[in-house]
Amino acid sequence: MVQKKINFKNTLLKYFPLILLYFSVLNEFDIDVSSVGLLSFNLPFIIIFYWSLRDPDQIGNGLIFIAGILNDVTLGYPIGISSFIYLTIIGFAAYLRNITLRPNIYKDSLVFLVSILFANSVNSLILSYIFSIEINFFEIIVNITFTFLLYFLFAKIFNYMKPMGT
Repeated sequence: MVQKKINFKNTLLKYFPLILLYFSVLNEFDIDVSSVGLLSFNLPFIIIFYWSLRDPDQIGNGLIFIAGILNDVTLGYPIGISSFIYLTIIGFAAYLRNITLRPNIYKDSLVFLVSILFANSVNSLILSYIFSIEINFFEIIVNITFTFLLYFLFAKIFNYMKPMGT
């Protein structure tokens, strides 16, 4: 009986990042808290970067690509923009994973900052210059700042969620 509980827990923990990613893209989970002022962060970026860096088999690139398509449909963006941005973040995480001998949250967070700056810049350029969608750059800067700061918190939470034996 105990073995079944451990297996169920490990199975749940194994699929939790994927479930959280899909939940966040289907609910436009760029958290905006109006009562606090302008608080906004991009949870999919944190999930994608962390799990692509720490355990790339946890969430596959194809599933992340599909999450990007779903995000585009939810937000009304041209199809493929979010998938491209998500795959760019995966590329930064893969690069860091391949050059790192010893993982360090501070080095990881700096690369995460560069990746979200790059991803948001490319996203803004594509949406504003190619598709003529109006962009509020102040909101993007606030979103990048809070996404970067909350990466530390979510990385700590995700470290505790890893299934046993990994």
